[in-house]
Amino acid sequence: MSESTEFLAAMAAASARRARSLQQDPESADLAAAVSGMPPPPRLALSPTGFDLIAEIKMTSPSAGVLSADCDAIEARAGVYARAGAAAVSVLTEPSRFGGSLSHLRRAAAVLDPLGIPAMAKDFIVDPIQIYAARAAGAGGILLIVRILEDDVLADLLALAGRLGMFTLLEAFDENDLDRAGAVLEDQAPVDQLLLGLNCRDLQTLEIEPARFSALAHRFPSGYPKVAESGMAAAEDVRSAAQLGYGLSLVGTALMRCEDPSGLLRDMLAAGRGAAGEMA
Repeated sequence: MSESTEFLAAMAAASARRARSLQQDPESADLAAAVSGMPPPPRLALSPTGFDLIAEIKMTSPSAGVLSADCDAIEARAGVYARAGAAAVSVLTEPSRFGGSLSHLRRAAAVLDPLGIPAMAKDFIVDPIQIYAARAAGAGGILLIVRILEDDVLADLLALAGRLGMFTLLEAFDENDLDRAGAVLEDQAPVDQLLLGLNCRDLQTLEIEPARFSALAHRFPSGYPKVAESGMAAAEDVRSAAQLGYGLSLVGTALMRCEDPSGLLRDMLAAGRGAAGEMA
């Protein structure tokens, strides 16, 4: 087993343990019923300009270490991202390696919901109860990682997110993941509110490999917006992704480290939309 596979397997195993804890928690017994009574979340609305950004809130990362020790700033940061034009805000809920929690998601979603911007729960989701818990915390979207899910489980989780009115970012790391995603999507009705993402991080070395974006741009299943994930440090990186046909970028570390995240987000959006316009 490669180190990258070991990392994902370890994270999936930890996520499964958290899912079992949720299942055993008496307060989770009525999660599905509680969620069914909630008003629908904000829908993901993509710009007609042809390019959008998902801005991320994360406290730490395995590759970059501590990004913020100021958990009190979550609401303010969510608002900054939304006002600067983010189509959605990704919130890490994984606790052990990314310093996240459902509380962070809940706080961000409380700010974003009145602005009509969905919050996305970013975790190593392996069980339906985690989607219900994310929705209960206010999420309007989820991340699903192809490599850690069997095809039937992936299809079921996609369908559940759709029933709850949530968008899904389906994440791949290589051509095999993209091929599997395509096969799963072929076997079911067209999925609404679905994004297909390529993460260019090598999980063995934690290094960024931007060449993956160009090498695999043609490998995506057709009909769904493509998301460039990881390595988006500057406006020029976003421009390059847009020139390759990616319709969105997910940006986390660069925004968390920046003293002016609003300015950086706006610059990135302008670069991406400029490149998309040139290709139109």
